[in-house]
Amino acid sequence: MLCSLPPVEDPAYLNRHQHYADAGVYRISEEKALVQTVDFFTPVVDDPYLFGQIAAANSFSDLYAMGARPLTALNLVCFPAGKQPLKILEKILLGGFDKIREAGAVLIGGHSVEDDEPKYGLAVTGLVDPRRLITSAGARPGDQLILTKPLGSGIITTAIKGDQLTAGEAEETLQGMAALNAGAAAAAVETGVSAVTDITGFGLIGHLHELLTASGAGAAIDGAAVPLYPDTAAMAASGMIPGGAYRNRDYFQKWVRRTEEGPGGDERQIIFYDPQTSGGLLIAVSPERAPLLGAALKKKGVGNDCIGRIIADKPGMIALL
Repeated sequence: MLCSLPPVEDPAYLNRHQHYADAGVYRISEEKALVQTVDFFTPVVDDPYLFGQIAAANSFSDLYAMGARPLTALNLVCFPAGKQPLKILEKILLGGFDKIREAGAVLIGGHSVEDDEPKYGLAVTGLVDPRRLITSAGARPGDQLILTKPLGSGIITTAIKGDQLTAGEAEETLQGMAALNAGAAAAAVETGVSAVTDITGFGLIGHLHELLTASGAGAAIDGAAVPLYPDTAAMAASGMIPGGAYRNRDYFQKWVRRTEEGPGGDERQIIFYDPQTSGGLLIAVSPERAPLLGAALKKKGVGNDCIGRIIADKPGMIALL
């Protein structure tokens, strides 16, 4: 559909030719570029304040994936004002505001429309030095792949909606979703990594495929090394799989080569397609810099799981061990 739009050839639009860019980058000087992105979605939890936090954290993720520092945010709101108390919207906005402030950004306005189903998110702008810009296109064979948050948020929130887990039982997952990727981004910038993307709606496999396609390489993933939120494997085995995971698998599995059955069989494999809300960063880093990245992530209290490596292969291909 977007192919019908004419190409943008403004040279200040720095990543105009990059496929699968996490956000748009626009140069405003030799040392400064704006990074802009937008995201919003329907509630993934019942608690309106927590939903606001998660949605805001998710909106900032694309900035962090490119090493940008958040500057401003605009609220995007859809709400059934005639059917639900405005107090609920107030709590959603407060959750978002607190997360915006935690990110060091400033809320400068927004827009709302009345809709049958609540939706919330942000349009965000960040600042980056173009010379230190991180993209998803720089991964090279030999790089290690580091994941900074566990997988399973889509499965866990599906289990909560299906009354298989309580919010209290899923506390670690919910707090992980609400956590900013600021520390992970800062560690990546400090270390000088090869490529970064964030893991969101297309799941680990989908976003890794995009990074690999942009980088012109393949990857080998150790399925047993991929971290999972508590209860994820059990909930997946019991059938608490969101529809998006199956859609992701149907689309992306043609780029996956399973070298063996792998731990947990198909129940484990579907987790790698699970659509994540406010997932972690997937970082490609050279073996020489990997220890530096690990130390920086540990210092910032961020996950540091090596789940595989970049290999020379057909662009976008994933060998799942």
